[in-house]
Amino acid sequence: MTDSYVRVRGAREHNLRGVDVDVPRDALVVFTGVSGSGKSSLAFATIYAEAQRRYFESVAPYARRLIHQVGAPKVAEITGLPPAVALEQRRSAPTGRSSVGTVTTLSNSLRMLFSRAGSYPPGATERLDSDAFSPNTAAGACPACHGLGRVHHVTEASLVPDPGLSIREGAIAAWPGAWQGKNLRDILAALGHDIDRPWRELPADDREWMLFTDEQPVVTVHPVRDADRIQRPYQGTYMSAKRYVLHTFADSKSETLRRRVRQFLISADCPTCEGRRLRPEALAVTFAGHTIADLAGLPLDRLADVLRPATTAPGGTQAAAPADDITAEVAATLSRDLVARIEVLTELGLGYLSMDRPTPTLSAGELQRLRLATQLRSGLFGVVYVLDEPSGGLHPADGAALLTVLDRLKAAGNSLFVVEHHLDVVRRADWVVDVGPRAGEHGGRVLYSGPVAGLADVPASATREYLFPTAPRVPVRTPRQPARWLTLRGVRRHNLRDLDVELPLGVFTAVTGVSGSGKSTLITQVLAEVLADHLGAPGDDPDAPDGEGPANAGAGADVGGDGRTAGREGAPLPATVEGLAAVDRLVRVDQRPIGRTPRSNLATYTGLFDAVRKVFAGTDEARARGYRAGRFSFNVAGGRCETCQGEGFVAVELLFLPGTYAPCSDCHGARYNPQTLEITYRGATIADVLELTVDAAADFLADVPAARRGLRALREVGLGYLRLGQPATELSGGEAQRIKLATELQRAHRGHTVYLLDEPTTGLHPADTDLLLRQLHGLVDAGNSVFVVEHDMAVVAGADWVLDLGPHGGDRGGEIVAAGPPETVAAAPRSITARYLAAALGG
Repeated sequence: MTDSYVRVRGAREHNLRGVDVDVPRDALVVFTGVSGSGKSSLAFATIYAEAQRRYFESVAPYARRLIHQVGAPKVAEITGLPPAVALEQRRSAPTGRSSVGTVTTLSNSLRMLFSRAGSYPPGATERLDSDAFSPNTAAGACPACHGLGRVHHVTEASLVPDPGLSIREGAIAAWPGAWQGKNLRDILAALGHDIDRPWRELPADDREWMLFTDEQPVVTVHPVRDADRIQRPYQGTYMSAKRYVLHTFADSKSETLRRRVRQFLISADCPTCEGRRLRPEALAVTFAGHTIADLAGLPLDRLADVLRPATTAPGGTQAAAPADDITAEVAATLSRDLVARIEVLTELGLGYLSMDRPTPTLSAGELQRLRLATQLRSGLFGVVYVLDEPSGGLHPADGAALLTVLDRLKAAGNSLFVVEHHLDVVRRADWVVDVGPRAGEHGGRVLYSGPVAGLADVPASATREYLFPTAPRVPVRTPRQPARWLTLRGVRRHNLRDLDVELPLGVFTAVTGVSGSGKSTLITQVLAEVLADHLGAPGDDPDAPDGEGPANAGAGADVGGDGRTAGREGAPLPATVEGLAAVDRLVRVDQRPIGRTPRSNLATYTGLFDAVRKVFAGTDEARARGYRAGRFSFNVAGGRCETCQGEGFVAVELLFLPGTYAPCSDCHGARYNPQTLEITYRGATIADVLELTVDAAADFLADVPAARRGLRALREVGLGYLRLGQPATELSGGEAQRIKLATELQRAHRGHTVYLLDEPTTGLHPADTDLLLRQLHGLVDAGNSVFVVEHDMAVVAGADWVLDLGPHGGDRGGEIVAAGPPETVAAAPRSITARYLAAALGG
């Protein structure tokens, strides 16, 4: 008889403790457990990684050599394992050229439709190739904006915000600071310009030249500096403010510098293509009376409506009537394919997206569902799909559609291994593998593997009490009353059209609505930019070296690291804003990574590592050798391993697959050279300390006050299982968000702070969600305001105030459907959220 199970023996990846488990094929299997328990280590780092390794063993020797650098998973044996496809919660690449259309390959079919069956203008001699309809190719991109659709320029007003100042007083605000700014000022003086006269009084021709010239004259400068410093003349080269800003924005590798000059740029639609990104020849071709830019900008469900007539009638509408039967058949075939693929996306609750929507603006859950829809159309059979929280970012109303799609994949003869916390998905599973009992070194065991009902008999399971509750999860309490109100009028952004909204201060506010209803636009964009503009909030560099990251940020910190102040890419702020005087500080806590390489980690981001390095520099042996704190930084030459330059890993490119990292062959991941590792504190090297979990470090560094406060904050948000040196590349979006929150919690609070969080419970087990909520409600009890964009109805039911947007997504949303305490919104007749919230309230 054929064995119908994937049998894992002796799995020891990460915190797994020699796990043996049997998992059925051709079934929906859910892996559960608290965050950090080891469920992802079992599903992804063991089962999927072994399937990938076996694939590489069957291909070219060169590819096998690459995968050997990465290493095999730590497992004794896995039998019955089919080929596997992983769909992880990955953030998209930060490029505006990647879009919904390119991720799903819908844009390929649409371009082919216009190339083969489009209506060409009179006089067109031949049909355009499909590449001519792509803004990402030389053949199709608008030559003025290179296919980006937007152009950046500067004006005198943007470069000189206060014309009452003189050049010496900093009138040209766009100039760099420190020495380079003084250099440009002295060059202008050497060229004969008056740098002490108010800017507005200078001749117009001089102002024009100083700001916009492309000339770069070289002059001898005699600097005027402090009297005690040696003054030497030097040759200085002038660069206009416009040239400096555009050059820095386009070419600088420093995100901090690019953020600074961005505020002096004015962004607008390209005047040549009017923001449509394509050459005129491509925009002259139509189908069903629309250009390709028109169709790419429609929500997918409306695009399907436009294309549907072409699937049955030859060529669709009269405006798109083809010249012959062959063209008609091409139009019908391509239209049918497009409509069928769009229907899958609509079924997954993504019908509000447009094909030209850039992928950096998508949530990780939206991106994963796009890839899931693509797999559903692939027709693969006998494959194990390993999914990472496919319900992430989904409104409860869309959950049923997701389960239907998963059932269709299973019915096609595939197996589904899903890491999931959403209880509705767990209940629908054929089999559940519960890992725990707790996180990190206190987890790593399979507590139960079997049908869902059997988990009720496992008292050690943290999942059990939420799946089979004996008491209501939402505690009964009296909602807080708003202390003040922040009013925004005339909000226009994406699908928000002249929206007026009142936002309560001094309470915990949950912002709800179906996917695409406008809630993230309102809170994480418009509200964030209004407050940042009011406070003049600086951004923080998420990849700053030790001691320079968000742990040391001042008031008005943007913990998300975005640094946008007013109007993203020139987007307008509300017409009027009232109530800003009540807000002293803004903190945005989002799910973007705390770093892009293994060099960034929990210890450096939170500032913990500064304290650790000082402890090692204070040992007798370190002082005897003259080692200072900098010696123990893996970001600085001297103490680090130079082979990997302190990263502990080296990058490995895997041909056509995403690149990955392998441990350094010299330091084996320790990051430091042997001399640095000879220094110990309480018998541990600094590399050993970086390998400690937060829980273990709390005991090891208990007598170090500078470290104790940060470690306590990390444990309070449920991150005690993470290692201090855990690379940023290994952290989930939810973990990154909680690290940012812990970093904020350890700071001294100053004034009334508004906290903005975007789906903070993503990736959290219900037990971890309860832990996080205690911290967030504590911030409100301390006199602050918390706004969370959220789909978890247990969180919404426990809020003081609910703001529900909708009623639907895309252009059918963008309205305030209901606002008030949870009980009020639960009774709102137009709200899709209402019935799910009522159920969470026990109604």
